[in-house]
Amino acid sequence: MAQAALGAAGLHFDELNKLRVLDPAVAQQTAELREECGAFLDRIAEFQKVVGGLIELVDQLAKAAESEKMKAIGARNLLKSIAKQREAQEQQLRALIAEKKMQLERYRIEYETLCKIEADQNEFIDQFIFQK
Repeated sequence: MAQAALGAAGLHFDELNKLRVLDPAVAQQTAELREECGAFLDRIAEFQKVVGGLIELVDQLAKAAESEKMKAIGARNLLKSIAKQREAQEQQLRALIAEKKMQLERYRIEYETLCKIEADQNEFIDQFIFQK
């Protein structure tokens, strides 16, 4: 009867006969909820560690991919510049070949002219010797 009167007033006795404001069932549910929340927080902390590690790994992979991308761009640009240099060198060599061909043609004409002059001079000498 005393417990019923105290229960109506919102006071309860626990298993150790201590006076409590909460109903023992509510207190038990509160304790279970507190334990579940602690376990949940532990799982959340572990999840955050795993996610943090994953993000760090993804960042490292992104940096490595960016580095490789820059290397590839640099290699491509180097190949383009080498190709342009080769084209310029080819044009220079073609111009040099054309110049040398023109020089060869001048030398050939000069040689033919000198050969004709030599033949004329030899003929003049032969005529001069025969006239004496």
